[in-house]
Amino acid sequence: MQKFRAFRIHNVHGNIRAAIEQLTLDDLTAGDVVIKAAYSGINYKDALAATGRGKILRRFPLNGGVDVSGVVVQSNSKHFKVGDKVLVTGCGLSESYDGGYSEYVRINSDCVIPLPDGLSLFEAMAMGTPAFTAALALQRMQENHQKPTMGAIVITGASGGVGSLAIDIFSHQGYKITAITSKHSHQQRLKQLGANNVLLRQNIVMGEQPLEKAIWGGAVDTVGGDSLAWLTRSVKEWGNIASIGLAANHELHTTVMPFILRGVSLLGISSANCPCGLRRRIWQQLGAELKPRYLDLITTKTIQLDELMPCFEEMLERKTEGRTVVEICPM
Repeated sequence: MQKFRAFRIHNVHGNIRAAIEQLTLDDLTAGDVVIKAAYSGINYKDALAATGRGKILRRFPLNGGVDVSGVVVQSNSKHFKVGDKVLVTGCGLSESYDGGYSEYVRINSDCVIPLPDGLSLFEAMAMGTPAFTAALALQRMQENHQKPTMGAIVITGASGGVGSLAIDIFSHQGYKITAITSKHSHQQRLKQLGANNVLLRQNIVMGEQPLEKAIWGGAVDTVGGDSLAWLTRSVKEWGNIASIGLAANHELHTTVMPFILRGVSLLGISSANCPCGLRRRIWQQLGAELKPRYLDLITTKTIQLDELMPCFEEMLERKTEGRTVVEICPM
């Protein structure tokens, strides 16, 4: 039986260990579609899972990687045939099912998305979960009546993958963008992506009042904690805040006042378990009108499977910017 390489995560007496291993298809979790993987990407969730700094995996062992793009090589599904180019993001990859850091991935067809006409396999993973999450945030905010005329959208954690792609996607839809980053050297790059203004996180005085001066039309928050609490106090009336990540802190300390006095809405963005129909629709948009314009600037690095661990450490230490694509079996 053919063997292939995969980045596999084990729990050994409570200690998380991960390495490249040789597997066969019989080692993989069940599914009706087998994909020969071309590319994956690195997300914060991947770094937490592989290092054990977050409780991401629900079973062990599993292959890491919450995203993958590639070509179908086996299918028992009426919806996919051998040779189809596809992608998968979230849907339990590297949580309950073997993930995308593997030369072959087996998954249920309900999770598989046909590659949109406007995207290559590489571009799909240069975007990956971050672009999908940013586009889902845009969808939910606009469903809740967010408009460019309401004022600037502030984006926290702007130097990372989600933040960078959110700048690109939201600015292309006519929103003025203020980007917040802790990295002084990234200011020019963020403006190139579409930010109208860039603020350094360390220079912001967030205040302690239940309501601060209303500044922002809406917000996309990737960090949580104090930043998210401040956004609830400083978004204008009827503005929306899309809560995406917890890179700084998972806690939220605020009051009900922004919600009952200003009508601010806090929208949770859960990309991993997004309904299949909505997931397909958003990916079609990402291949067309929502396709990021500056993927060449956002994609800062391409690595191989055996280079994963150093990249995870850099991400957890907040030394990364943009997106890192993992090259598995390029096609």
